[in-house]
Amino acid sequence: MSNKIQSDSHSTTQVKNLLKKIYGKSILKDSLLERAIDFYDIQPFNEKNLDALKKRTLELETQKSDEKVQRQLDKIEREYRDLKQDLKFESNERYKYLANISREVITLSEGSTFEESNRKSAQFLGCIQLLSPTEGKNIAEVNECHKPLYKAILCLRLLDKLCYEKTTIIEDLHIKKWLSSKFSDQYKTLQQIDKEAYQAFIDNVKMPLVMAALLQDIGHFHQDAQQIVKGVDGTLDPYRMLPIEDRKALLQINYRETIKFLSEGIGAPTYVGNSKTDRDKFNLAEHQKLLFIKSLLKNAIAPKQGIGNLLKVPQIYTSIILSTKASYNFKLLPKVYQALNQNAERGTCSQLVVDGLRAITGDYPQGFGITYIPTDSDGKKGEQYEYAIVNSLYPINIQHPHCRTATRNLSFVSHGQDIILPIEANLHNTHTAKLFASISKDRLNEILTLLSSNYHERKKLDLLPRCWHPDDFYSMKDHQNLWNKSG
Repeated sequence: MSNKIQSDSHSTTQVKNLLKKIYGKSILKDSLLERAIDFYDIQPFNEKNLDALKKRTLELETQKSDEKVQRQLDKIEREYRDLKQDLKFESNERYKYLANISREVITLSEGSTFEESNRKSAQFLGCIQLLSPTEGKNIAEVNECHKPLYKAILCLRLLDKLCYEKTTIIEDLHIKKWLSSKFSDQYKTLQQIDKEAYQAFIDNVKMPLVMAALLQDIGHFHQDAQQIVKGVDGTLDPYRMLPIEDRKALLQINYRETIKFLSEGIGAPTYVGNSKTDRDKFNLAEHQKLLFIKSLLKNAIAPKQGIGNLLKVPQIYTSIILSTKASYNFKLLPKVYQALNQNAERGTCSQLVVDGLRAITGDYPQGFGITYIPTDSDGKKGEQYEYAIVNSLYPINIQHPHCRTATRNLSFVSHGQDIILPIEANLHNTHTAKLFASISKDRLNEILTLLSSNYHERKKLDLLPRCWHPDDFYSMKDHQNLWNKSG
């Protein structure tokens, strides 16, 4: 493949911009992450000022009241009120920013039908995977930035599945309030049947769910947490394996500071209008949404069979697919459900929800590079392999990924075909790879020569690759339409 980078497609540009808005770092310091870090930096100062004003007020109130004391009290009250107003304005701005991002996530990952939402979400997830490096030094750093968005999309699709299957996991009072039994029976077509009810479900359930997913690990960037991951002097590798006690302390700090950022740094938005009735209704609805987000975050710590699985299972899946560990190995990503099943066996999460997510994703994550043995019109296998990319959710068989071909007759193509790859054609399968290993080394070298751009690239590739790294392929605009109708 050529390393020449071209301009991106519109959808890829949208995903890149959204990733920057969430965990990006820039001179403006206006991403969700940077706003949280800024909040953590200034919060002690603001609390100190508020406490000092309260203390001074109490001291003056104990003195004999006269005109001078009253003037001082009035001044302090103004300062206190102004500071509280400033903090409320800042939290309101953070809320608007988070709400806009969450709305954009839903808009980009959902369509007018259940099937279109799955297609758009497959594109979204695949794009994030293909923008994430699978080799080199920056894997952990980039994956850390990409995880919140990836997880949020999985949460949405998992919620859909749990709702239309009416599983006990969603026996949550807040969800039940916005999804009556009438609507749950027709969940897949709710958007067409009752747009108002569908929009209310988005506003009151899906929006808070996305917010919870985006915020879940924001507390890791509090000073106390960063001191654990980077050390007192900031020189330690933040992605190293931590001792058990440090991991426990980090989890506690993350939860505490995430909740604090949610409650004090974001909070509920301010009502705009003059109607007391509308204001009371608005404040109640926003308070309930805030409680729902807190409930998701709290219950995700030890979800058992409850609603916390809606966050926990996608969190575990994402932590493996977009791993920040030194042991990250792209080839092993299809083993993700081995780890999830082990977590379910230990009681860390629900097996029912794990199985539900597996039905959505299949064993192969979106954007994964598949190497396969093509067959001719008579079903006869040739002495070559080809490249494909996983591009669809809800595979008919979880072991048979739905893919878009990236090569044809050992040449890269911009407009591949959609195919379903059975185990016996997939070189990621050990048995299939063993059968194909009878092909001569000369022929395998010949294939590598055609599918790699230079000798140095060929040197680092396996002679019989069990998968391939499609990020370089995807870097070209002509190759970024993996989810449109195949020709």
